[in-house]
Amino acid sequence: MMTIPEISQKLFAAKKAKGLSFADLESVLGRDEVWIAALFYRQASASEEEATKLLEALGLSLDLVPELVSSTVKGLGPIVPTDPLVYRFYEIMQVYGMPMKEVIHEKFGDGIMSAIDFTLDIEKVEDPKGDRVLVTMNGKFLPYKKW
Repeated sequence: MMTIPEISQKLFAAKKAKGLSFADLESVLGRDEVWIAALFYRQASASEEEATKLLEALGLSLDLVPELVSSTVKGLGPIVPTDPLVYRFYEIMQVYGMPMKEVIHEKFGDGIMSAIDFTLDIEKVEDPKGDRVLVTMNGKFLPYKKW
C-alpha cells in the first residue's frame, strides 16, 4: 500500500473541507489539474509563489511552503501497484509498452519520450455506451546521444 506523506494528507483534507476540485485550483495556480494533483502527492515541486497561492486557497499555514518547493523523490517505488486504477496503467505498459516503443522508434529513431518536458491531460468523453477516459501524454522526443 502506498504511504501518503503527511503534507499530502493535509492538502487533501483542506481541499475536501473547502469543497474544491483540482480544476478549481487550476484557476488559482494557473497550472494544469494533473500537475496540481502531482504536487499534492509530492511528485512535483512548486515555486514559492505557487506554494503560497495554493496554501492560501486551502487555508493552510504558509509554514508548509518550504516543503512544497523542495525537490521530491518521484515514483511509486519498486512495487507493483495494487490500486485498481493505477494498476491498469501498469498493465497497459506491460501489454503495450514494447509495441509503443517500437512505433516510437520507427517514427522518431532510437530515443525516449521525456517525462520532464511532458504534459498529461485527462478528459471525460461522454458516450451513450458508458463514459470514456481520454488520456493524452505529450512528451518531447529525446534521441540517444552518440559519442
